Amino acid sequence: MSRCEPYETDIKPERALLVGVEFPSSKWSLDDTMAELKRLTATAGAECVYSTTQRLASPNPRSFVGTGKAKEIASLCLAHAVDVVIFDDDLSPSQQSNLEHIVPDNVKVIDRTALILDIFALHAHTKAGRLQVRLAQNEYLLPRLRGMWAHLASNRMGGGVGSRFGEGESQLEVDRRIVRKRITSIKRQLDDLSKNRSTQRSQRTSSGMLHVALAGYTNAGKSCLLNALTHADVLSHDKLFATLDSTTRKLTLPEGREVTLTDTVGFIQKLPTTLIDAFKSTLDEIVDADVIIHVIDASADNFVDQMQAVDKVLGQIHAGSINKIVVFNKIDLLDQEHLEALRKRYVDALFISAKDHQGIDELISHIARIAAAQDCCVTLLVPYQRGDIVSFVHERCFIISETHTDCGTKLLIRVNRSLYSHIEPFIIDNRESSAHS
Repeated sequence: MSRCEPYETDIKPERALLVGVEFPSSKWSLDDTMAELKRLTATAGAECVYSTTQRLASPNPRSFVGTGKAKEIASLCLAHAVDVVIFDDDLSPSQQSNLEHIVPDNVKVIDRTALILDIFALHAHTKAGRLQVRLAQNEYLLPRLRGMWAHLASNRMGGGVGSRFGEGESQLEVDRRIVRKRITSIKRQLDDLSKNRSTQRSQRTSSGMLHVALAGYTNAGKSCLLNALTHADVLSHDKLFATLDSTTRKLTLPEGREVTLTDTVGFIQKLPTTLIDAFKSTLDEIVDADVIIHVIDASADNFVDQMQAVDKVLGQIHAGSINKIVVFNKIDLLDQEHLEALRKRYVDALFISAKDHQGIDELISHIARIAAAQDCCVTLLVPYQRGDIVSFVHERCFIISETHTDCGTKLLIRVNRSLYSHIEPFIIDNRESSAHS
């Protein structure tokens, strides 16, 4: 090559072969789940060059797919110059190892969890987010170490029959100890961060503010909705898992009351338990919420399946009983007939377009009504020497009227029930918030 001859420096995306299997117990259609796998693959930076599927009664214990299909996958890898084979389901360590012996030597075999972890690693930006990804990665890696050291059992390393395996086994144990220590260290750091988050959450709780968490399937538009409600500038892209790290912003309601809104990691079908455990501190933002806004992509063909996937995870993290607002987003992508059919089917839901700000005022009014329902309306008489109580009321409560009498400051206020104990000694009249408009 001439010294001056230009050459390409761009890194070419890996060429991926996607593999999907449909079982009798599958709740999603094979077309939907493969379409989602293709989007996940693109999000991870790889290019899908071919996909293949199979219907099975149950997974093959050795290779997950049938023997014939495994051989077909190996042939497809050669025919399409594949770099990585991605399975839409979780593979056991032995299944992954067996498949890697079937496909060409330069081809990787990964499963859905490994793919999602790779995406998470790309999109985690805060310290907590990066630690959570590292924890999930190491917990995923630990049971797969044996397969990674299998080559030491087959290479000739001296010492006679049997001793070659011993070399690999000793290195395997060293690696296991390293990974276990790493997991312990990461968990310790996450515990420290979790304590800080707990302190922040308790401060929000003691402030009497309503805490609202945005939850939903990945790419439903949660970050876009947070921006529309609070005029924030949170990253918002049309891709899966664009947001990993929870973000909290204040929303000021028309009456002047403030509530907190938290955007959280998007859910997905077949979300591995290890990921739920690793992202516990982030998901705690949902568990500790007073209200959950379940954001649904109204334009998705399988939005019902997505709703069910989100409800399943909410149940797994014990957030299923929290007061919930169902919000259908992206109505700007629907025709009028489709939209009216959805309104009739989900009469209690709200319909918005976060992108075009359609229905945002109605959603804010709905949040305001929920916040007001947690209030009680009381009259206080505060002695003048207790200016601290008056200051507290001004900071934390909604003041309807304030007058000065010979005995002290008289205030008619709406107060969140969580703050009731702070002002109870000074209450001279108590009535439900509905008694005063």
